[in-house]
Amino acid sequence: MSAGFGPAELVEVADQVFAYIQPDGSWWINNTGFVVGGKAVISVDACSTRARTAAYLERIATVSRAPVTTLINTHHHGDHTFGNYLFGTATIVAHENCRASLLQAGLPPRPGVWDPVDWGDIELAPPTLTFTDRVTLWSDDDPIEVSHVGRPAHTDNDSLVWLPRQQVLFCGDLLFNGGTPFLLMGSVSGAIGVLTDVVAAYPAVVIVPGHGAPCTSSLIDTVVGYLRFVLSVARQGLDAGVGPLDAARQTDLGQYAEWLDAERIVGNLHRAYCDLDPAGHPLDIAAALGDMVAYNGGPLACYA
Repeated sequence: MSAGFGPAELVEVADQVFAYIQPDGSWWINNTGFVVGGKAVISVDACSTRARTAAYLERIATVSRAPVTTLINTHHHGDHTFGNYLFGTATIVAHENCRASLLQAGLPPRPGVWDPVDWGDIELAPPTLTFTDRVTLWSDDDPIEVSHVGRPAHTDNDSLVWLPRQQVLFCGDLLFNGGTPFLLMGSVSGAIGVLTDVVAAYPAVVIVPGHGAPCTSSLIDTVVGYLRFVLSVARQGLDAGVGPLDAARQTDLGQYAEWLDAERIVGNLHRAYCDLDPAGHPLDIAAALGDMVAYNGGPLACYA
């Protein structure tokens, strides 16, 4: 962890509902959370490295001595799933595409894209209970509704975790607070639809994003504004006949320039080109990651 970031913060966002916020929320530094019941704890996501996930489990133990019996994965990306194996016998719940994508992706990520990370002796632990549309878990008498968003957005397996009594929504990486959204493995246009039609429909008092501080639904409009900006740049790039990397280099990020991981504009443009012209611009994830490194002038900063 970068020396300037400080420790993770445990925030009780509702009665017996906690968000575990890891600064600074950049590459591979995610949020998790958990719900405490009388005899069991339910966790929302793991962390990226052995050390970070072990620290998270230690913080859970400061709140409750009950075991973590269930772990929900909001999607398959490694910052939310690489630590799954440390949850022992807990049932790992996720959308069926999450299991398939995690098994396909494997671990760790390809070298040369990010600064070196001490992952620890991580092991692949895919979800053990999968669903197609939605599933309801229970913490004592309180329901926890886990539902797939219905279309590609951040990935093709994004799920929302909704606590109706507490009006708390864990939305995974559908929202970044203070960081640049990343849609390479999902859909820019799909994410706009999911945020405006699905996420905004929840009467959430508190939203826990995948990265950054807990927030309210006002963040939805901010993120949608960025996604529409990406689509606009992509249309201009396609019309001008330039590729995503050149389009990114020619773009003034304006109000989004200070967000963490601004180089994600390149990966997002690769996806947006595919969204707008799938036949002419089939997605090449390896090429997109390479272009992000080129835009950044070297490996992407990572403090995980």
